[in-house]
Amino acid sequence: MDFSLSDDQRLIRDTVRQFMETEVRPVIREYEREEKFPAAELRKLGELGCCGMLVPEEWGGAGVDNVSYVLMIEEVARVHAATAVALSVTNSVACPPLSKHGTEAQKKKYLQRLARGEILGAFCLTEPQAGSDSAAIQTRATRYGDTYRLNGTKCWVTNGGLAGLYLVFAKTDPDAGARGVTAFLVEPSSPGFRVSRYEDKMGIRTSRSAEIVFTDCAVPAENRLGEEGQGLKIALETLDGGRVGIAAQAVGIAQGALEAAVGYAKQRRAFGKTISEFQAIQWMLADMQTEIEAARGLAYYAAWQRDQGSARMGAYAARAKLYASEMVNRVVYKAVQVHGSVGYSRETDVERMYRDARVTSIYEGTSEIQRMIIARDLLSPGGGVRDTTPREGARPGRLEAEAKAFESSRPKGGR
Repeated sequence: MDFSLSDDQRLIRDTVRQFMETEVRPVIREYEREEKFPAAELRKLGELGCCGMLVPEEWGGAGVDNVSYVLMIEEVARVHAATAVALSVTNSVACPPLSKHGTEAQKKKYLQRLARGEILGAFCLTEPQAGSDSAAIQTRATRYGDTYRLNGTKCWVTNGGLAGLYLVFAKTDPDAGARGVTAFLVEPSSPGFRVSRYEDKMGIRTSRSAEIVFTDCAVPAENRLGEEGQGLKIALETLDGGRVGIAAQAVGIAQGALEAAVGYAKQRRAFGKTISEFQAIQWMLADMQTEIEAARGLAYYAAWQRDQGSARMGAYAARAKLYASEMVNRVVYKAVQVHGSVGYSRETDVERMYRDARVTSIYEGTSEIQRMIIARDLLSPGGGVRDTTPREGARPGRLEAEAKAFESSRPKGGR
């Protein structure tokens, strides 16, 4: 397995990096003070192809691999995590389920616009009494002829109030438990759709998180995504991919914090020399760099596994998301510490990064949920060995390639 970047991947990374430095960094503090959503900047990123990176070219997307997508999210989050979140939701949890499960008519109506950045997507699963326990959602969808009527409340909806398309999960058969959940494509103009309030958050403040109420919200039957009862399956497989994006976001925030800490340590003087000359500071920076590289490797590997169609994609995504999200909280803590009292000021980037990082170990599955996924995979038949054994559910034709790839990655002569 070779993780050296291709020419196309380097071009994506460098193009996004240049855009974020020239177009976004100069306006971040103004936007943060006003809690202004970066709509104009997101439109420009859409023009660069950053809103539909995993969407096939035939549907208006960039059609790139998942490693390229991770590179893009990392570079955006390195400068501004809130912008990365808006992009991650559209790329990771709006476009993929529509691309995989949508009808030709649905793709033509929505997927092209999402991929081009004309509209943003939103993912509506979490409810006030149903977070990690997704099967416990209470939103109902009742069919009347060729229309469904949705009733219920969704919360913590990223891009809420701004998105042009909402992927909503509701129970069509309350007695069927997890098998009674169905997915719907809902437009904000639908009768009965209402944004009831916005969350006042610790971090990621320029990214909207909304509570949405559905009151006899009329949704055409043609806007059902997949069949009735497939909703929870669609949601969970979508979140597997979304967690790779969150891992990349965490790596990007950490990288930005490290760069800020290194820059400050080189110019801040104390006791007659720069603080970068003190061993205490050097050790903090060394630990930060090492942890970032470890998390980056997990994120890239999970992205690569997704490109290979691995049957164990969920476990790889969970490992990347778990480590990266907890790593970034350690790294930003040290970045603030290197800055000293200045790091506690809203005039520094690391103060914002400290607040922005906290949510990465909560959304799209808490750290505790990730540990459950990892342990379940580890304790499953064959889960305690290197992935050379075909696993049930793997894509036909991929198993042999996966086994060969894993074998070739083993160190020769033992470990």
